Amino acid sequence: MVAIARDSVIAVVGSGAMGAGIAQVAAAAGHTVRLYDARPDALNKAIDDIAGTFGKLAAKGKMSTADAEAARGRLHAAASLDELADAALVIEAIVEDLDAKRALFMALEGIVADDAILATNTSSISVTAIAAPLRRPERLAGMHFFNPVPLMALVEVVSGLATDRAVAQAVHAIAAAWGKNPVHAKSTPGFIVNRVARPYYAEAWRLLNEGAADPATLDAVMREAGGFRMGPFELMDLIGHDVNYAVTKSVFDAYYGDPRFTPSVLQRDMVDAGFLGRKSGRGSYRYGDNAMPPQARHEPTCPRPDYVGYSLEAGASSALTAPMLARLEAHGMQVARRVSAEGHQHREAPAFHCNGAAIYMTDGRTATARASANGHDDTVVFDLVLDAASATRIAVARADQCGEAAYQAAVALFQSAGFAVTRLDDVPGLAVMRTVAMLANEAADTVHQGVCSAPAVDMAMQKGVNYPRGPLAWADAVGVGHIVTVLDNLAATYGEDRYRVSPMLRRRQAAGKAIHAE
Repeated sequence: MVAIARDSVIAVVGSGAMGAGIAQVAAAAGHTVRLYDARPDALNKAIDDIAGTFGKLAAKGKMSTADAEAARGRLHAAASLDELADAALVIEAIVEDLDAKRALFMALEGIVADDAILATNTSSISVTAIAAPLRRPERLAGMHFFNPVPLMALVEVVSGLATDRAVAQAVHAIAAAWGKNPVHAKSTPGFIVNRVARPYYAEAWRLLNEGAADPATLDAVMREAGGFRMGPFELMDLIGHDVNYAVTKSVFDAYYGDPRFTPSVLQRDMVDAGFLGRKSGRGSYRYGDNAMPPQARHEPTCPRPDYVGYSLEAGASSALTAPMLARLEAHGMQVARRVSAEGHQHREAPAFHCNGAAIYMTDGRTATARASANGHDDTVVFDLVLDAASATRIAVARADQCGEAAYQAAVALFQSAGFAVTRLDDVPGLAVMRTVAMLANEAADTVHQGVCSAPAVDMAMQKGVNYPRGPLAWADAVGVGHIVTVLDNLAATYGEDRYRVSPMLRRRQAAGKAIHAE
């Protein structure tokens, strides 16, 4: 029970979207596949649909006709669980119910060989709990695929307390042989992806609740500045708010009410109202033939500024602001640079200066708080962007004390560099920065608690939910020290344990090392 041969029989129990997808992938990889479902009609439909998919792939030139026919020939409908007796690996993809999964695996133990491996595709139930009543719990592991299975590369290989290391390694190896990107994880609530992804939704709901902007505008900022494939609200509409809320509540309950995972009352209201997203015709947006496409807000064009300055303290890092400086100059702006001498530092540099406005990258404080601390009313802060050279949008916020002329000068500065400028209300950390900081913080805690490795969490978030960069790699790019500063300032502003800093980030900051440093 240390390896699964390429010619082994693979059994899949459950012929829904996940089970059918797993069966398709295994058959395409060369395995004889036995697909079972207690509902004969659903099973027959799944077999026909998979056969149709192989045919379409051949018609598009993505498989040869011979390979498509061979793959279809390896796929068999099983009339009963007894027909799975020769399987080397049985993958369960039935309803997300602990009792149902336990009953299935206890039945399978009396059917398959003692050296067969059992795997559950659960996305939320403890692998330890599923395996607990088995005669040989060590042979069960999690094999969590992502939907749609044939297209999504990630597989979380989840070890429960009893899972044999060799079993987990065998599952990891077969997933890799099928062309997937498997990552090892410990069986904890949410595993990797469903845990680490929570801040992407949670911070969006908090921003909406605080009136930072409307959903369409926040989505546009996260896509066009942050580089995420979908904004949080359109993604939740796609997933279904009932499903997304249930996962959040499940993780929150499993961690005994940890405030990091607190569900949003706004989303609960959406679910209660039946506004579930695309499937119900209404969520954060309306859907249907007469629905108006959502429009993101941006500031009107302002006159190009006459003067742009850039100040930097002696010995200070310009890593966060240098890419923005390069973009400004690439767009033909003459930027007057000033580096303060030792002992004569410019307060709070690095900063851009434009017609009286002091313009800073957000550090987790509001612009209003920074203006007060600086003694400079005309203060504007700007949000993090994934790539300053290519981003098409940037978010800004103005201090309550900031004058209109100074604010317009700051807007014009970024417009002159080719950005659509979106004004958010003066919320701490703005949108991209606070979200990235919280994603990095949760990823760091996941590693700190031994759930997975740092490379694994970054791969999981990129391959499982299409993040533009792994959250820990992003923390390295921003700078661990700055991420910690943002989180500390968020915690000070809100007075909540929600924004507590992971010990791993504190340790890396103290060591002066990047997370991925050797």
